[in-house]
Amino acid sequence: MSALESSAEDGLGHSLGFVRIIEMTPEGRARIEYEAGPHMCHSGGVVQGGFVTGWIDAAMAHGCIGMVGPDIVPMSLELKISFFAPARPGRVIAEGWVERKGRRTCFFEGRLVDTEGNVLAKASSTLMLMPRDKVEAASKAALGGS
Repeated sequence: MSALESSAEDGLGHSLGFVRIIEMTPEGRARIEYEAGPHMCHSGGVVQGGFVTGWIDAAMAHGCIGMVGPDIVPMSLELKISFFAPARPGRVIAEGWVERKGRRTCFFEGRLVDTEGNVLAKASSTLMLMPRDKVEAASKAALGGS
């Protein structure tokens, strides 16, 4: 199990229903499988949009990490999502891929599909590439140095 898969299983990954990383390539593509649970739903058994957004956002970030390496943290500058059909409890696959890579900024797109391949939502994101050590130092400083 990779460090990314391990970290996805605790905390945030657990909350999002992480199952496995299907694909993560140096070309900037990622596919991640999630299990949508009834506890993620609002009225009518529809998964709340924040989970859908989080799944696609994570796939785009993993695509970026696959492309630039684990010492860089992709920080979202902008995220837009469009919902096409409701996500329901069960397995879903979030996909993310690079559209354009710059020195400090990348543009990604992503989508969520069900197990039959039906597109449930699409997203686009502008990501700023930040050195991991700077991000972690800023987090420690914000928490009072702990």
